[in-house]
Amino acid sequence: MSNQKDEKYFQNISHRERAIFEGAITMGAMFHQFVGTPVNKKSVKSLERAIKDAMELQPCIDKVEVKIDLEMISDFQSEYEYVSLTGEMLDVTVVSSYHDRKVISRMHYVEELQYPLMYVKKVF
Repeated sequence: MSNQKDEKYFQNISHRERAIFEGAITMGAMFHQFVGTPVNKKSVKSLERAIKDAMELQPCIDKVEVKIDLEMISDFQSEYEYVSLTGEMLDVTVVSSYHDRKVISRMHYVEELQYPLMYVKKVF
C-alpha cells in the first residue's frame, strides 16, 4: 500500500487503476534504467537480483521476477566478453497491489511482434 499522504493526488482513479499504474511505472522505470547495462554469463544472476531488488522498492510493488536470456548473451557476446542488455533479453513479471486490487504485469520478447512487449497479464 502507498503512503496515505499521496492519496489526494490519486482521487480521480480507482484502486484497480492505481495498481495498474504502479506496475506500469515500475516496468517503464526498469526498462529505461537497465537496458544498456553491460552483462555477461558471470554477471547475469547479480544483475537479475539488482533489477529485482531495485524495482521492489517502488510504491505498491509486491514482487518482481527477472530472467535474462543466457542464450542471447552467449550468442551476442563480443571479444570484450560482455554485451549490452536489451529488451529482447528480458522476461520480467511485476506484481503490484493497491488496497483490494492486485495486478500482474509482464514484459517479454514476443517473436510474432518482434518486440519486447509490456502488458497487463491479470487484474484481480
